[in-house]
Amino acid sequence: MSKIIPVFLLLSFLFLESSIAQTKKNVWSTLAMMKYERQYAQSDGIGAQAGKGRFLPLIEALVGEEIEVKGYIIPLTGQKAQNHFMFSAYPFASCFFCGKAGPESVIEVFMKDNKKVEYSEKSITIKGKFKFLPNKLDDIMYQLEFGELVE
Repeated sequence: MSKIIPVFLLLSFLFLESSIAQTKKNVWSTLAMMKYERQYAQSDGIGAQAGKGRFLPLIEALVGEEIEVKGYIIPLTGQKAQNHFMFSAYPFASCFFCGKAGPESVIEVFMKDNKKVEYSEKSITIKGKFKFLPNKLDDIMYQLEFGELVE
């Protein structure tokens, strides 16, 4: 019995490491695991909405890690090229800001060295350092810093 426990712990660690490595390449499916619930506050007299999230350890394990994500640019300015933009798992017409997806489907991107990326309606892949802001459920809770276009 005493030999089984170390083997089980080793296998559990290897499985966790493998799962984290896979999530770095398929980040949207991992980020979508966040459960988002709208709740109405009864005590404020006007029934204001508030968001509440439940986060999985896999999401928190990505913090500070370099991840790759394939998606669509949602421009923040009228410029053709952007160095700071929203990045969505879905095309513009279906993104979070148009009401067809949740906040877990967008990442705010800050490009490395302020390098600009040309806007396109086609999907692209970007890599960068993942940042998680769990207290911004009604805003952008995922960020990608030091973003680079993956060719």
